[in-house]
Amino acid sequence: MDARRLLTFRTVAHERSFSAAARVLFLTQPAVSQQVAALEREVGGRLLDRAPGGLTLTAAGAVALAHADAIAARLELAERQLAELVGGARLRLRLGAFPSALATLVPEAIARLQRGAPDAQVHVEEGPTIELAERVADGRLHVGVGFQDAALPAPDYAGCARTDLLDEPFLVAMAPGHRLAGRNRVELRELADDPWTAPSADHLVARTCRAAGFEPRFASITRDPLAIRALVVRGLAVTLVPQLLASELGDLAVRPLAGTSPRRTVFALTPEAGRPDLATAMIEALSEACSALAPAADGVG
Repeated sequence: MDARRLLTFRTVAHERSFSAAARVLFLTQPAVSQQVAALEREVGGRLLDRAPGGLTLTAAGAVALAHADAIAARLELAERQLAELVGGARLRLRLGAFPSALATLVPEAIARLQRGAPDAQVHVEEGPTIELAERVADGRLHVGVGFQDAALPAPDYAGCARTDLLDEPFLVAMAPGHRLAGRNRVELRELADDPWTAPSADHLVARTCRAAGFEPRFASITRDPLAIRALVVRGLAVTLVPQLLASELGDLAVRPLAGTSPRRTVFALTPEAGRPDLATAMIEALSEACSALAPAADGVG
């Protein structure tokens, strides 16, 4: 198939109109129609049908459009990556991460990176893992630091290569005056009547509580580590915190769980193709940061 014809067909399919596609592509309508007709001859079947409300995709057209979208996305990524290389942006890195990584791993990793590359400029932004993966896949980010519940299957992030960095347990965080603060280990079921705070009402914290036999009563849903700390230190809620973040919460009573603790896997995402050298260096710096910070976290509690 002719790639240019396939991309022209893509515009027609999204616009659902030959005339609208012609305006987007700055072509005449006959030229657009001819390209789509030529593509249909190459394919050996119709890709579009005319309907009262406009054009509709045939089954073959739907398949062709999926591939055309993938090709267009890859071309846009290549254009962005090449423009950065040719434009001298080799020492500029765009990194995204989830909040608790921004409070722990990322600053340490950036400091380590800049020791070896003092001129490296790192732009950092926050976001949930699924959004970071989208930004990495389309080239808006060079590196995305995400996480998942270690008990769940690893998700497939299209267009991204994954490097696992750390597998860490969660601990219970309570106010210093909490009735269980003196324990070396805490049975989760003993917190069934306490108010809880968590980043989500249905992710790891909630699943862990339900697995222990109770439905958590959430007083707050927030992803902000400072807000979570403020609630817990005043005795307004309890929560589960990842081990690395726990090391930053020295004014809380942080204790291991009795029995098996929930765990999360922290990983880095980079583009499947065209990963810049600075992104590779950042992956190494993140790995070193995990090794440096994890022993300190082991002493929490």
